[in-house]
Amino acid sequence: MVSFCVAELLRTQGFINGRWVSAPDTFPVLDPATGEELAQVSDCGPQQARDAVSSAYKAFLSWKCQTAKERSALLRKWFDLVNQHNEDLAKLITAECGKPLKESLGEITYSASFLEWFSEEARRVYGDIVPPAAKDRKMLLMKQPVGVASIITPWNFPSAMITRKVAAALAVGCTVVVKPAEDTPLSALALAELAVQAGIPPGVFNVVPCSREKAPAVGEILCTDPLVSKISFTGSTATGKVLLKHAAGTVKRVSMELGGHAPFIVFDSADVDKAVAGALASKFRNSGQTCVCSNRFLVQSGIHDAFLEKLGKAMDAELRTGHGFEPTTTQGPLINVSAAEKVEHHIEDAVSRGAVVLKGGKRLEGSFMQPTLLSNVSTDMLCMREETFGPLVPVVKFNTEEEALAIANASEVGLAGYLYSQNLSQIWRVAEQLEVGMVGVNEAVISAAEGAFGGVKQSGLGREGSKYGIDEYLEVKYVCIGGLTL
Repeated sequence: MVSFCVAELLRTQGFINGRWVSAPDTFPVLDPATGEELAQVSDCGPQQARDAVSSAYKAFLSWKCQTAKERSALLRKWFDLVNQHNEDLAKLITAECGKPLKESLGEITYSASFLEWFSEEARRVYGDIVPPAAKDRKMLLMKQPVGVASIITPWNFPSAMITRKVAAALAVGCTVVVKPAEDTPLSALALAELAVQAGIPPGVFNVVPCSREKAPAVGEILCTDPLVSKISFTGSTATGKVLLKHAAGTVKRVSMELGGHAPFIVFDSADVDKAVAGALASKFRNSGQTCVCSNRFLVQSGIHDAFLEKLGKAMDAELRTGHGFEPTTTQGPLINVSAAEKVEHHIEDAVSRGAVVLKGGKRLEGSFMQPTLLSNVSTDMLCMREETFGPLVPVVKFNTEEEALAIANASEVGLAGYLYSQNLSQIWRVAEQLEVGMVGVNEAVISAAEGAFGGVKQSGLGREGSKYGIDEYLEVKYVCIGGLTL
């Protein structure tokens, strides 16, 4: 087991109403690189979930009455504390998630950026005064917080996916109950400790960690309790559909960031070296385990062979598989054995249908996979029809722009898409016609607090980050004042 010293931030109990709360049972958190146990964490169940919702509702009644400036100041303190403890927080991410420490440090910077951004946006929530048709009236549109928000987050960004949602909610006066992924609860609980230090009042930020076995029951409470007004979920499309059904019973506000299957299109006019660098950055971050990772690589015939050759050489030169705490590692483990088995299955399926393995292709010990490059890929292969969520690059050769768009848009999901071209007219055409919520043009790393993050089709509902992310936690109230003598 790799040693990591984060005693000040290591918490293993639930966090409800400003107190650390034990549950009758615990569940293990494992190092995905070794399978060794990192900690035993309180296995919160339906009762703890109800307690957390009740505490959040009571806290909401006072939190919403604080001024925007007061809430902004507390979020800024939380931001400062995250930055002060960035190394310890990063070590927690690497330990429970497996990503290389350099990437974990990058995630903490990204995580903190949402606390900073929404601490500033808190003071920019404006309503409207509408010109009335009648002379004796005044018409106002006010924005008010929706109430308690249930925040259900994934394991691949165990810190940033929390702050991206929570910071927006708290900024406008909502309170939250967070259910972190069962694989990565330690990062959420560390954020709770820093929230205490920042002075966030009891009940405003609650965390209910639970095992995979209890997750359905806890999730159902968080989506059906009448005191909950809003649900924000990041995860698979299949799970999102289940939560939507739960939310429908009480008609709750919902925002969801679900699965992706991003196309990465390289046109003949592209700078091949920049496209190769972009492919590495987009595909292999967190070993291919991000929702905006490129999954389908479409390369125009004129530069197809050159792209494959240069990408293969770059993979050999730059990618190193190992434990996330090893300084030379760029590719950590997949989150568990099942994830590695899925990648292995996609490779086997592709090869059985005629794909050629140019690099990698093999399963390593535990949940490690070799970074893999496939050529001669066709659209009927599983890796072109399903999100792989692993270090696999399947490359399809295409001839025309229309062909590339048809392949790229032949998906039920549409989160992110990427294109490399130096033809400005082509850039405009393709960016507008790609059926996705986000497009990277000659850029592979597009996530930022200032940008609107979200998808179309079955990739979700709503947006996170940007000035629009805060609207997900607000209701518009119309006030009409009549009988005025003017």
